[in-house]
Amino acid sequence: MEHGDGTRVFTIVWPDGGVHAQADRFLRLREPGTDRTYAYLLVDHLRWLEREYLPLGSVTLADLQRYMGAVEAKTPGPFGLPWREAKCPYVQSTLSLTASRLKGFYLHQAALGVNEELGRQLDRTRLPSRADRNRALLGHVKTSMPSNPLPPSRVRRRHPKMVPEGARDMLLSSVSSARDQMVVNWLADGGFRIGELCGLHLADLHLRENAGCGQCRSWASRTSRPQGRPTSSTNSPSRTARRREQHPHSVHP
Repeated sequence: MEHGDGTRVFTIVWPDGGVHAQADRFLRLREPGTDRTYAYLLVDHLRWLEREYLPLGSVTLADLQRYMGAVEAKTPGPFGLPWREAKCPYVQSTLSLTASRLKGFYLHQAALGVNEELGRQLDRTRLPSRADRNRALLGHVKTSMPSNPLPPSRVRRRHPKMVPEGARDMLLSSVSSARDQMVVNWLADGGFRIGELCGLHLADLHLRENAGCGQCRSWASRTSRPQGRPTSSTNSPSRTARRREQHPHSVHP
């Protein structure tokens, strides 16, 4: 619907054109702009309730968890058939957004006296973590944080500590410049971190044996490859030399 000032608001209607009273009452409390996301996510859940023959007053926490499992499913599983079989299943971010919207909707219904038991089950709290305290204003005095039992556990994928076998050859075959080949070889041979390699300067490299700075002399005698010495200073060799030439401090009585 579009108001006279040009502002658009969204609501949910039945197939016959009638306004869904419970959903419209909830969406009226949302800010313009966010009510569209609320409406799109909520109408999908209301359609699922119609298919399952579940009125709002009899929905349980297990039903909501079953719905969350259905919208992310790709194949039939413990939660039944995939609900979005003809569409893409919800990804992790959409699942978290859907869980928060459903919790807000059913807490609003419980405040109106509809399905108060479900509202009590959804109104959970947990102890704040260190990250919660750092993000929140006056986080050091917080004793609890709201918790939602609906979103699935987040899958944290860690990068492998070692590159797979043959990755170096594949990278070398795909690069097209001598600089990129040098980067791949140095990362593999020298054990550099990305930041260390990007912070290298010409003064940090030992391109010949027995370099003038006197460092890594034994290493340079064993191999002819250039030795890198990552450092945060742009003129570290001369700085190191100056430090060595300083006279020792002494205390006179």
